Amino acid sequence: MKILVVEDSQDMNLLIVKTLKKNGYSVDSCFNGEQALDCLLGSEYDAILLDVMMPGMDGYELIQTLRNRGVDTPVLFLTARDTVADRVKGLDLGANDYLVKPFDFDELLARIRAMTRSKAGNAHSLFTLADLTLDPATHTVTRAGQQISLLPKEFAILEYMMRNQGIVLTREQLENQIWNYEYSGSSNNMDVYISRLRKKLDAGHDVKLLHTIRGVGWVLREQQEASS
Repeated sequence: MKILVVEDSQDMNLLIVKTLKKNGYSVDSCFNGEQALDCLLGSEYDAILLDVMMPGMDGYELIQTLRNRGVDTPVLFLTARDTVADRVKGLDLGANDYLVKPFDFDELLARIRAMTRSKAGNAHSLFTLADLTLDPATHTVTRAGQQISLLPKEFAILEYMMRNQGIVLTREQLENQIWNYEYSGSSNNMDVYISRLRKKLDAGHDVKLLHTIRGVGWVLREQQEASS
């Protein structure tokens, strides 16, 4: 699940991003409305955490612009403005939820789960392929009824592939979804994560699900023969 954090306080921005990544989310962050709009025009997100009071385009103006363009990505306002009038204004402009600073991060995570679950619909929140099941709401993965323990990045990669099962995904596509735009790590990091993920998903199973398409990328699909 990919989240955009829009918060002009660098310390708060960094703290939110670290917390989300620790809990298995893929995160991009920016510090004002103009940057956020650029991000939203260049990539898809499952949720937006949005500060209200920012220089230039504030949170109210940004969400109004998004809703006018038909963007229905769930938005959670994070703000120190706690009057009823402020909350009503944010919700009327199209926000899905409103959390007043300072807040507890456990509550923030719970609100994100509720907000994204509400958009997807409980009946459609599970992703399945053969005997593999992934639940984004609870961050659990099972195969043949056995739970699989995944690292946060492994879960994020698998979730993106489950959302795009049957589609060959390039290294660039996966890196853009799993890491933010400033990522400049080793070029073989994705290979390492894919290798670990393949062992956890396919070891001991006759039907292999995670496959390498040489020179192109990787695909998640049901296939009888062994992966390359």
